[in-house]
Amino acid sequence: MAPTEIVIHARYAPDGTCLEIGERPADISAQQWYAFLYEKVGQTAQPLAGGRLIFRVPATELANLQAAAAA
Repeated sequence: MAPTEIVIHARYAPDGTCLEIGERPADISAQQWYAFLYEKVGQTAQPLAGGRLIFRVPATELANLQAAAAA
């Protein structure tokens, strides 16, 4: 059974920059992907303890978001 949503995890440095983030297109930085996701699906962002955050993205939209961010 295919997932209905993808959970994308992000990890921050103490200064607030994004160090790591899942499902990132290869040709953009972690910070660029984070900023793009926050602009497009920021309403799904859920902060977590320890300098982490997750985005919940519909599985059907992930490929479109990755293509748009890489363009």
